[in-house]
Amino acid sequence: MNTQLIIDYLQALNQNNNREWYHANKEDYKRANAQFEELLQALILEIGKFDSSILHNNPKDLTFKLVRDTRFSHDKSPYNPAFRAHISSKGKLPVPVGYYLMIKPGGQSFLGGGLFADMFKDATRMIRDYITENGEEWEQIIHEPEFEAHFTPQGNALKNVPAGYEKEHPQAEYLKFKSWYLEYPLKDDELKDGEAFLAKAARLFRIMKPFNDYLNKALAGFQMPAR
Repeated sequence: MNTQLIIDYLQALNQNNNREWYHANKEDYKRANAQFEELLQALILEIGKFDSSILHNNPKDLTFKLVRDTRFSHDKSPYNPAFRAHISSKGKLPVPVGYYLMIKPGGQSFLGGGLFADMFKDATRMIRDYITENGEEWEQIIHEPEFEAHFTPQGNALKNVPAGYEKEHPQAEYLKFKSWYLEYPLKDDELKDGEAFLAKAARLFRIMKPFNDYLNKALAGFQMPAR
């Protein structure tokens, strides 16, 4: 897989973020996207060695469009110069949680996991309730040395513990969260060697798997809202 081709295309799109350039260079997009899908297929096989629930996925079904919704944004550039994918047992849906990858040159690339979306109130409630009842397991996961060396749980949070939960609960700080996710930032240089990047990504996703598993246990039975 040629990850340099991906980086070169996204850098060019970032510098020429307009519809005319995008359509004039559609073949470059197709070549870069094909390399990204090849990377995803290799990543699926590597993740599958420790999480077989994702092996059935087709890379094409895991990616997100470059087109931006600019209706409510001050930035009217039409494209997000990033290749993104979410790999879980149900594809790119936010629940169940899985393994997230964003390649965006300029030091904005990262590997992620957990629940990024905070608009699903049922999901937030289910995770809060689970942490309330399973706080020790939560602490064991986030303070496991290898995990702690690479990740810190993040998320949009309230200023105070929400109503219905103990303010003095041992995990009170995490009960304030509305989403619970992990991000591991990637430098551009880390992306240039496709095989080395694949190995690193698979290793980091393996380390984050217990965190994902915990959240997915909390989210058992969650139903995505009907559109």
